[in-house]
Amino acid sequence: MPSVKVLEQKKQVVAELAEKLKEAKSAVVVTYQGITVEDDTKLRADLRKAEVEYKVYKNSIIGRAMEEAGYGAIKENLFGMCAVAFSAKDEVTPAKILKEYAEKVSTFELKAGFVDGGVIDAKAVEELASTPNKETLVCKVMGCMKSPVYGLAYALQAIIDKAEGTPAEAE
Repeated sequence: MPSVKVLEQKKQVVAELAEKLKEAKSAVVVTYQGITVEDDTKLRADLRKAEVEYKVYKNSIIGRAMEEAGYGAIKENLFGMCAVAFSAKDEVTPAKILKEYAEKVSTFELKAGFVDGGVIDAKAVEELASTPNKETLVCKVMGCMKSPVYGLAYALQAIIDKAEGTPAEAE
């Protein structure tokens, strides 16, 4: 049986992870088995650049932290060698980067995650990874909104130009 000191340390780790998960916009749980040290180092560097935190914890710690954070349904996916990646800044980036590595390494597997307060399965994580980030989506919406306005402005300007051109041609 673990000592009181060890149990307190584990409770502290669970509490810290749960707090980070509560603040996160999204998280993804993966099986990292079979990834080489070289690939793992590159993966961690890519995640760090994108400001995504990636950690390997015991499954019991991840499970308890997810439960505390309100994502207890993820516990059923915690078997094998698991790691968790989460971001407090972007909903899409953790899924996008991890999906890239899952495509390269057959044993590296997306398991589950959460986004926008709800738990999602591996298939939904893959769909999330194919979604453009928030800034791109906002730009696309703005482009769609301004396109008809520009069209109207050009049409009105053409009418004005034609009307101004008619008297000059008559002279």
